[in-house]
Amino acid sequence: MTAHTETFSVHTHGKGTNEITSQIAAIVSRAAIRNGTVTVFVRHTSASLVIMENADPSARRDLEVFFEKLVPEDTPWFIHTLEGPDDMPSHIRMALTRTSEVIPIIDGKMTLGTWQGIFLFEHRSLPHTRQIAISVIGE
Repeated sequence: MTAHTETFSVHTHGKGTNEITSQIAAIVSRAAIRNGTVTVFVRHTSASLVIMENADPSARRDLEVFFEKLVPEDTPWFIHTLEGPDDMPSHIRMALTRTSEVIPIIDGKMTLGTWQGIFLFEHRSLPHTRQIAISVIGE
């Protein structure tokens, strides 16, 4: 069993989805593991990861609008607003999604579906630099 780890940064432009599939695929390639898994982890409490359609951007836009309506910033009973009106909503949106994803590797490649991509889902309004940790394990 072999393990390979790397980290990389993603610079966001505020709320929205940022595809990181190619960066992860490059790390899987460098790991030279034929069969195993890759774990992707975002090291923040106001951003998350989603596996989502990567062919039609309107699918991601619908997801983003859904979360805006599901957890609106103008909720008057939020207490945790020290960093602004998007503070608590960003934490709730993160809790409703995931901070990690595990993808099988078969024959040296991630086994994502035809239209699947891995996305960093930024929940804050302002640009941020997010850290992604990758662990590839297998043979």
